[in-house]
Amino acid sequence: MHELSIATAIVEQADEWARADGADSVSAVTVRVGELSGVVPDALDFAFEMARDGTALAGARLVVEQVTARAWCGPCAEEFAVGMPPFFWCPHCDRPSTELRSGRELEITAVE
Repeated sequence: MHELSIATAIVEQADEWARADGADSVSAVTVRVGELSGVVPDALDFAFEMARDGTALAGARLVVEQVTARAWCGPCAEEFAVGMPPFFWCPHCDRPSTELRSGRELEITAVE
């Protein structure tokens, strides 16, 4: 389960930021997780609960913001959701898209 290594990295980074700000504890960490990132939000939440024990994040909650995978079609200048499993064919002009605009995110956006 690679979510455990991701959760551990989130805890380490959030703990480092909290200490740099002089905080003794963290109440919440918000992360953005793209639909195509390969991360299962429920598994990440479970792994976060294990990884936070014994740290400044011991009582923190993980807030996961899911990001829809979206592609851009140059010929018709339209952005569209690719879905899951991903389908990179423009529903507006019936041509393939080669530009993914969102969906691969995996980033910490806030530490409280």
